[in-house]
Amino acid sequence: METVSSNNAALPPSGKKKGLVERIKGVNRIFALTVVVPTTVAIVYFGLIASDVYVSESRFVVRSAQRQSQTSVVGALLQGTGFSRAQDDTYPVIDYIQSRDALKELNQGGYIADRYGNHGDFLSHFSRGIDDSFEALWKYYGKHIVTVDFDSTSAITTLQVRGYTANDAEKINETLLEMSERLVNRMNARASEDTVKFAQSQMDAAAGKAKDAAAALATYRNSHTVFDPDRQSAMQLQQVTALQQQMFAAQTQLIQLQSISPQNPQIPVLKTNIATLEKQIEGATGGVTGGKDSLSNKAAAYARLQLDSQFADKQLASAMAALDNARAEAERKQIYLERLVQPNTPDVAIEPKRIKSILEVFALGMIAWGVLSLLLAGVREHHD
Repeated sequence: METVSSNNAALPPSGKKKGLVERIKGVNRIFALTVVVPTTVAIVYFGLIASDVYVSESRFVVRSAQRQSQTSVVGALLQGTGFSRAQDDTYPVIDYIQSRDALKELNQGGYIADRYGNHGDFLSHFSRGIDDSFEALWKYYGKHIVTVDFDSTSAITTLQVRGYTANDAEKINETLLEMSERLVNRMNARASEDTVKFAQSQMDAAAGKAKDAAAALATYRNSHTVFDPDRQSAMQLQQVTALQQQMFAAQTQLIQLQSISPQNPQIPVLKTNIATLEKQIEGATGGVTGGKDSLSNKAAAYARLQLDSQFADKQLASAMAALDNARAEAERKQIYLERLVQPNTPDVAIEPKRIKSILEVFALGMIAWGVLSLLLAGVREHHD
């Protein structure tokens, strides 16, 4: 019994734990490279190194003035507020916010390059030492500073600005909104200017045509000694009627005298009078329906010139009304940028999401470890 007990005492205890070095050596190398090392680096970076990022958020909508097509009271009620969503005009605003022009205006005096190049940790800040070009700053601006999200259903645009200080994020957000409002105002001014300019050109052209038509009509009147063929024809026809009545009366009197007193000395006078009246009637009738200088012949050309003048006058009146409407439209804004949520000054930094990022690195490492383990197991099985 003593021999057995002495031998047992000489052996090392079976439950003794292995040392730390032996335990590390026992860890699977693939697991260490894909899970342990990346997760440790993520814990160190997000837990100790990563800089706080403050996010300022604002929301706005771009609307356009809606013309009231309903004139009745019920139609006016159905029209609602009188403004409609200008979805097509929202995209230019978003594109401008993300553009080089917007960054160039924001970076006056090197503000953006300084606030994001001299602050923040070595991974998240703008690396001015590696590439200090404006192109690199613009890429950094689009990836790390500004995010614009447009909801096509509600037509609401959400603008988020990230900064290493709360005041920087709020200031940049406010400046971007002011720049966007100026862009909308420029679009309004350009549209109004183009509309008024076009209406003015149309009115000038219509006025020129009206003047030319009036001048052509006046020239025709002077050259053909006519002011209104229809009225002149009516007056001459009335004259012909009166002469015909006189001639008929003279013929009646002549017939009576010839039947009662054939030798009456008034008979030659009446015959002369009748002949004169016939010549006057023939001349008056010829002036109305005669040759090329007759009123009927002049009436066709006169009517054409008069119609051209009337049509030119109507075109001029329509162009003047269009010009008045264009000027009225130019006096009011066509597009509005309405702020729904003002840029806020964040109280706490919400980025980076440290725990979430660490868990994501761990999950990706586990997935990589599992895939590589299966691949290696398959290769070993294939060789065996």
